Formats: sequence, structure tokens, C-alpha cells
Amino acid sequence: MKQRSLNISAGVIIYLTIGIIISFSQGTEKENSTIGTNFRIYPSNVTQTETFITRHPTNSNILFATANTINLNTGFISEGIYVSTNAGVNWFGSDTCKGSLINAHMGDPGIAIDKNSTFILIRLGFSPGLYSHYSTNNGLTWSAQKTVATEDQDRAALISDGSSTSNYYGRTYAAWVRFAPPYPMLFSFTDDGARNWSVPTQINNPTQRGQGGDIAVGPNGKVNVCWAAVTSTSPYTEDFVGFASSSNGGANWSVKENIFDMNGIAGVLSQKGNIRVNGLPRIDVDKSGGARNGWIYIVTTQKNLPPAGSDPDIILNRSTDGGTTWSAGIRVNRDAVNNGKIQYFPAIHVDDFGSINIIFYDDRNTTSDSTGVFLSRSTDGGNSWNEYEISDHNFKPVPIGGLGMGYQGDNIGLTSSGNILLPVWMDNSSGLYQIWTCRININILGIDDSDTEIPFKLELNQNYPNPFNPYTIITYQLPISTHVTLKIYDILGREVATLVDDMKGVGRYEIKWNSEKLSSGVYLYKLSAGRFVEVKKMLLLR
Repeated sequence: MKQRSLNISAGVIIYLTIGIIISFSQGTEKENSTIGTNFRIYPSNVTQTETFITRHPTNSNILFATANTINLNTGFISEGIYVSTNAGVNWFGSDTCKGSLINAHMGDPGIAIDKNSTFILIRLGFSPGLYSHYSTNNGLTWSAQKTVATEDQDRAALISDGSSTSNYYGRTYAAWVRFAPPYPMLFSFTDDGARNWSVPTQINNPTQRGQGGDIAVGPNGKVNVCWAAVTSTSPYTEDFVGFASSSNGGANWSVKENIFDMNGIAGVLSQKGNIRVNGLPRIDVDKSGGARNGWIYIVTTQKNLPPAGSDPDIILNRSTDGGTTWSAGIRVNRDAVNNGKIQYFPAIHVDDFGSINIIFYDDRNTTSDSTGVFLSRSTDGGNSWNEYEISDHNFKPVPIGGLGMGYQGDNIGLTSSGNILLPVWMDNSSGLYQIWTCRININILGIDDSDTEIPFKLELNQNYPNPFNPYTIITYQLPISTHVTLKIYDILGREVATLVDDMKGVGRYEIKWNSEKLSSGVYLYKLSAGRFVEVKKMLLLR
């Protein structure tokens, strides 16, 4: 606060990908292209802004969301506790984190759920520093505060290592910028659910002021941190992005102060009531076990630096080698460059199937003083994107009185539960800022019967990756509607899995198979579709 349906069996997800182009027109009226039903997760009379959401590492039905919560009548500040145990269908909670000292809370929450189902929240306090609370009953009650750090700082990012193959499985990490020269990234961790924290350590020694900061844990427990280095005078425009990684739980760090240049949007948007905005980086890592396992993605908001145009655009940079080298910028939003339309506040999430999902505010379908919310999704590591408007109404951003110049919150959030994407964003259409969401079924994204590419033959393709461990993807295409079975057999001809047994329509299909319960060896996969039968081999290597 400072400045259509598909059968799904265990281990298998099926995509229908019928060549899609979703187009949008400008203007104040929306086309019938939005997806999902928007709703507030916890309607109240308290301002809810700066939204985050995370999920349980082993039970993705359990979700934890938060926000800065401010009672504008009394001045009381806290952090929202919003919980769902059915993948975001229903929510319960409170606008107040009730961990003592209750009156010492000052918002800017970071949240995580660890392997033991402990909910962890970190926040700022009226006494400078970083404080934490934990809950062992899905956020119903909270511990007293624990001091993590005692220096003034920016919001801290929080994440728990949810990989059971990691040497640090269950460790929860916090990272933040210290508000004192040289404005470095600091770091602390807990191995016991926020009952105790390590002494904070400094990650980098920058020559240019750090700001923001985000954290993601990749395969095998590798910790990845990024931040913006900003210019020396207000509004501290984001100048380039720094990155650090640790393969031993934060004991040692590999640091690069400048992995790519950027030109951020720190300042105000005059078109939108002079709300305060930023271009600070957000990070995530592919942990799908697929072809892009371990790829790192960082998203920012930039302008006047190609591929960004003269208005704010969402830019993605990626690393395919663990952060050693980084791609050139990739423009995520697909509207025309330099069209005067504004995109800002991206949040990124790589889902369980290795697809990149980025949500952001976008005014291409409304007037310049208003905005909607869009999703851009890439299933090929960022090379191509499909876009969807996920908000079913627009709203007009305005600053929240009494909370500093232009303040209306600084970020939004995104996670997933299986095949459901779960974004959260702040929206004042009810009269004050509240957390809004919608549940997005990724299996039906982009189906558009008016614009389809019909496969010209029935075909079963070679799986990829091959060899694989434990995930592989099998694709096939149908030029006609027919009953389809797709089964897996071992080398002795014994059936080990049925991936598809259903009527399927015209289209291209993609199945991701998890072989984690099987041993190494050659396996066969067989597609039967009407009179068509084809068998291919694949190799599982442990």
C-alpha cells in the first residue's frame, strides 16, 4: 500500500483446440465475448484493494485470497482473509485478520499455504517492520504477530515450496526491498509454518534503487526472485529488472542486477482520474513437468520501448535456461500498437499444464476513463497468444480519498485449481473497491463455432516429450464426429490407463498424461476412432 464439456480422469486433462481468433472492437459496449460470471468473493462495506490469491500445494480446492482492507470512516486498516474450499465456487472469511496486535496492522499482505495446510500471512505494521501470522484452521483464527524484520520496507512477497521432490519442501520464503540505501532485496524463510523465521539476509548490493520484488519457486525447490531497478527521482520509473536465484534454500544466491532493460509506467494515469500505477515485475515458473519445465517468465508494464508502444503495454520476458539468459520482450496484449489504449497491472500464473496466463486491466472496449479486465493465454511458452475479456462490466477507476496521491491499489492476482483459472481484481462498480473474480474453465477457452479450422484427416501424433518423466502430451485430430478411445498399454499388452472413451466432435485434441505410478519402460498408446486404429510407442525414463 506504500507509495462445451469434456471427460476428465485422474492424471489427465483434455484440451479442445479448434483454431481460434477472438476479435474485439473499440467502444463503450462490450461484445458477447466475455467468459465467466463475475462476482464479489466477500461483499462488504469495507474497501478491498490490492488483491492476491494462492492455493493449497496438495489440495487445489483450497484457496486463500487477501486484500488491503480499509474502513474509510474509522481509518482502521487490516488484511482480508477470504477462503474457498471448493475451488472458488463459494467463499467465507473476514475483512480483518484477527491476529493480535489487531490495531497494529497496516496492510500490504503477502500470503501462502504450506504443505501442512498452514495459512501464512505477512504484513506491515505501524511500527516499521515486517510481521507474520499463521492459521491452522483455514483462516478461522490466527496467531499473534511474529516479527520477521524491523526495518522500513516495501511490500514483501511470500511463497511456499510445494514440490514434494524438493529438499526444501514446505519451506516458506519472504522477499522484500528495504527502504534504505542501497535499497536491496532482503530475504527470510520459515520451516515451521511461521512460528519462527530466519534472520533476514541481503540478496544483492545494487547501484540503483530497488523497488517492488516478487518471488517464485521452480522445480526441485529453486528459488527465483526479481525486482525493478528504478530511476533516482520521483516517480522512480522502472529502468531495468534484476534477478537472483538460489538452489540451496536461500543460503547462496546467483545475482544479476540487470537481466533486461525496461521503461516502466510508474506515475499516474491522467485518463483515469490520476490513479497511481506502476510497471513492477511479476514472476512465475513452469513446474508442469512438460516440455518447458523450469522456464521462467517475468511480466511488466512498459511504454516507449519496443515492443511496447507509446501507451502502456504488457511485456513478457522469458528464460529457458534457469535465468542465465533472457529473451527479448514479447508484447502480450494483441491490440494495435500505439492505438491509445491502456493496459496495466498484470498478474501471471503458469498453470499445471504449462500454459502461461496473464490478466490485466485493459480499456480497449470502453472509454479512456474506464477499464475492463482481460486474460491473455499462451500454450506455447509465449510465442503466440489468445485473448479473452473476463470482466462482464467495465468500471471507472478513481483514487481512494485519504490514502495518498492517486492510490487505488497496486496489483491484482491469479491462480488455478485444476482446469479452472481463478483471477482476482479490484473494481469499484459497487460504489467502493471490492475483490471481484470469475471462474474460467480453460477446457472451453476459445471455442468459437463461427471461426473454425477443420482438420483434413484423422491423425494420431507422436507424444512429446519422448522420452518423458512423468508427464507427456498426446495429440490427435478428428475431421468428423465419432466415438474415440485412447488407451495406454505396457509392452506385454496389458492396459494401464484409459485416457479417452467418449464421443468427440471435429477438432484437435491434446491430452496430458501423468505416468507417476508406473515404472520405466516402453509403453504403447492406441487411438480407436470409428474404423481408424493406430498405435504408437513411447518411452518412460525414471
